[in-house]
Amino acid sequence: VTGVADRTNLTPATPVTLSWDNGAGLRFERRISIEDEYFFRIEERVANSGTEPVLLHGYALASRTGTPTLGGYYILHEGPIGVFNEVLQEPGYSDLREKREMKHATKGGWLGFVDKYWLVALVPDQTQDAAARFVHATVAGNDRYQVDYLGPVQTVAPGAAAAHVSRVFAGAKEVRLLDEYAERYSIPLFDRAIDFGWFYFMTKPMFVALDWLYAALGNFGVAIIVLTIIVKILFFPLANKSYKAMAKMKLLQPEMEALKAKFGEDRQRMSQEMMLLYKRSGANPLSGCLPIVVQIPVFFALYKVLFVTIEMRHAPFFGWIQDLSAHDPTSLFNLFGLLPFSVPDYLQIGVWPLIMGITMFLQQKLNPQPVDPIQAKMFLALPFIFTVMLASFPAGLVIYWAVNNTLSILQQWLIMRKMGHAPPPAPGKAKA
Repeated sequence: VTGVADRTNLTPATPVTLSWDNGAGLRFERRISIEDEYFFRIEERVANSGTEPVLLHGYALASRTGTPTLGGYYILHEGPIGVFNEVLQEPGYSDLREKREMKHATKGGWLGFVDKYWLVALVPDQTQDAAARFVHATVAGNDRYQVDYLGPVQTVAPGAAAAHVSRVFAGAKEVRLLDEYAERYSIPLFDRAIDFGWFYFMTKPMFVALDWLYAALGNFGVAIIVLTIIVKILFFPLANKSYKAMAKMKLLQPEMEALKAKFGEDRQRMSQEMMLLYKRSGANPLSGCLPIVVQIPVFFALYKVLFVTIEMRHAPFFGWIQDLSAHDPTSLFNLFGLLPFSVPDYLQIGVWPLIMGITMFLQQKLNPQPVDPIQAKMFLALPFIFTVMLASFPAGLVIYWAVNNTLSILQQWLIMRKMGHAPPPAPGKAKA
């Protein structure tokens, strides 16, 4: 911070002190210092040289003029935020415009404004009660949003002095810093300034694991791949059971086709015969859904981590992927940059989405095919749908999915070989 008081630079070694008299026997002194990265300590002292006692409250505010342009993402909160009595409050700008004022009585806690990657937060004394507010007003035609708090009353007798200490965080929402300050100053839920969401119990550990792997490997993309392998190992017994059931279903494919040919016109009878076949063989037609169901929470947690943490912002992988939090910048429709023209966003289907789609298609071919032709066509279309849909997702997420598919293909192929389901012989070659 430059330009405060006597134009000196504010550093941890050289805090800035401002002092003034109010002309009625009170002398004010404000000392501003940097405690660490993005964290400021403000100590205010009032000396009473008058003849009457004075009642004072500690007070701090942060304000924002104008409504910022928001990303509008459902999974991300941007706007006023606070933790009061260890309960997170996240009203939107529109909520505040409607209600004008929101009051919270709290002990300790914090409040401020949050953007996707940035935070301004007032942190009162965590041992004292405070009256906190979110406030909206219209000033000269502009929206003005304010967060503030009022500390407990202090009586300053004649000849005595009183002090109030508060802290302000103003900077990037780095997980390491927020966790460090939360522990050092006992600030409750300070890391919730990062919108890890309802599945905090999954998304925060996902980030911690990725950050630890990054520290060891030096590349977040490699960390994602290693984490994918670790997740695959953790869920190996569950996936193994599912793939064995799918292999059993694959072995039943000829019998299923025979039932289709025999009872194709009588769907009720065919369904009954199919159920009897599943019962005799011990196969489960829903077994193929299990790996996908298990993968969805991990997929969502990784998506949140890539989307909301500043550590992932502009994190490079290799080659053309220079930002794992952004989509693959290449496109099939200009031959991945070989043709001299750009393509619109909806045609931005890059290399990694294509790899993901191909691996999904190959994995699907290992699964038992639906007997119903309509279902079969729907399943055949899924790899193409997911390729187009995930093309706009963060590249790190698509890399995770592609690697996970590749590991699943290998695991499933080995299980099917073990259970005696060999691939068909090449044309012109007889079976052994």
